[in-house]
Amino acid sequence: MSRESGKNFQWTVLLSLLFAVIIAVFAVFNVDSVPVNYLFGTEMIPLVLVILGSALLGALFSGFFAIFKSYIGSRRIKELEKKLQAKEEELTRQQRQMQEMEEQIDTLMAEVPVVEAEILPPKQI
Repeated sequence: MSRESGKNFQWTVLLSLLFAVIIAVFAVFNVDSVPVNYLFGTEMIPLVLVILGSALLGALFSGFFAIFKSYIGSRRIKELEKKLQAKEEELTRQQRQMQEMEEQIDTLMAEVPVVEAEILPPKQI
């Protein structure tokens, strides 16, 4: 883990704990029972349980979403790493082919006799 990501993680944990404490304090001051409507009926539940339950469900959904995004991101990284490796192999193969062609050109140039051109004086107008 890099130093920067470690600091980001520490700040995230610190802010999460601070938020949890604020929710807990808020929930403790709201202990009255309130009616909660379900699809199949109504129930009187202490507001502290509604607040804490809502915060817990929100944290769970956020956590699952973060895990899902991380999973998708890691799959994408693996896919891109495979593509990068294939491109690097293709580049190496093409460089090898270019080197072989350059060697062939050098060999052919060595076999071609050098003809010296006759230098003519420039035409006068």
